Amino acid sequence: MISVAEARKQILAAAAGPRPSETVALAEALGRTLAAPLAAQRTQPPVAVSAMDGFALRAADVASLPARLKVIGASAAGHGFQGSVGRGEAVRIFTGAPVPRGADAILIQENAELDGDTVLPSASLAAGTHIRAVGIDFAQGEVRLEAGRRLGPIEIALAAAMNYAELPVVRPPRVAILATGDELVPPGTATGPDRIVASNAPGIAAFVQLAGGVPYDLGISNDEFSALEAAIAAARGVEADVLVTLGGASVGEHDLVQSALMHQGMQLGFWRIAMRPGKPLIYGRLGDMTILGLPGNPAASIVCALLFLVPLLRALCGDPTAGADRSEPARLGAALPANGPREDYMRASLAYGGDALPIATPFPQQDSSLLSVFAKAQCLIVRPREAPAAQQGDLCRVLLLTALFP
Repeated sequence: MISVAEARKQILAAAAGPRPSETVALAEALGRTLAAPLAAQRTQPPVAVSAMDGFALRAADVASLPARLKVIGASAAGHGFQGSVGRGEAVRIFTGAPVPRGADAILIQENAELDGDTVLPSASLAAGTHIRAVGIDFAQGEVRLEAGRRLGPIEIALAAAMNYAELPVVRPPRVAILATGDELVPPGTATGPDRIVASNAPGIAAFVQLAGGVPYDLGISNDEFSALEAAIAAARGVEADVLVTLGGASVGEHDLVQSALMHQGMQLGFWRIAMRPGKPLIYGRLGDMTILGLPGNPAASIVCALLFLVPLLRALCGDPTAGADRSEPARLGAALPANGPREDYMRASLAYGGDALPIATPFPQQDSSLLSVFAKAQCLIVRPREAPAAQQGDLCRVLLLTALFP
């Protein structure tokens, strides 16, 4: 068995090298990953503008009070004042409006009294007060979004402000998903005592979408060589970058997935990891296609997806942080016995109290078949191999389930 760290290293190596890119409209870019850096195509703001409603004036004219300034015009966003502000003069100005020539400060309207066409300041101010300088946000030619950045609402707004209507993005990885097992039936199907609903495939498809990939459901294959080989051919047919198989990754009499893949020419990397849950995981390469054979037990399948599939897909999307350690410190909410030779990932609740660190409390039931326990979890407690017994309140490391999608 290899370690989790070594397994992740080998799997991420499959994503090395440049990825194909495409150009999409700004409105279609949410969740995509930039394929090239974006340099601003304009300067923001292009001229000095007011940060407040008030009066544009010369700071020297209000250095000593009382003072009386003549209002000679108005400046609004999109309709700037075309003249200049001279000694003893002011211009009524609104937020976002260009600062007139000659003015070097904005007197906010709360500090001004208007008497006809005369303004009476009630406060002095320094030059530059409440003025947004040219290019304070960005200047033309400055790179403000790097390649590998995943595009959320803020990034899309920034790209729009930099005057981009289309964006270069990495082509999303195509992921074929194959559930295996004679006992499986699709969700919504009538089940008997010897049948199980195939819940892993919809969950893994959701992981693929959240990580930036495109899932292709290959359905359910029974435990026959010919059916498995037909499904592998279907994955090649959709030009999948990754084939994820679910179940059949162990070495039981009916676990034929590895044999079928090897018969098709897969180069096996490894098939056992020193972890719990999730020891039987197949990793290999079949031509240009990466193979991940996840365990059939739901909790094991999800843990392996979080630790290996999601980072792989983020790397295939061009994310330079795909392999980063996302664990965080916490304190144990319950005592734990010494750990064995496998790294353990325990489903746990998370509570925040007076301490700076949250409290992670493992659920009593950790069986790898229990989805209902996973649905209650906020984190996974990570226990190293051969970790000694730990007491309540001891430091630990956790993976926040809400923080595993950058």
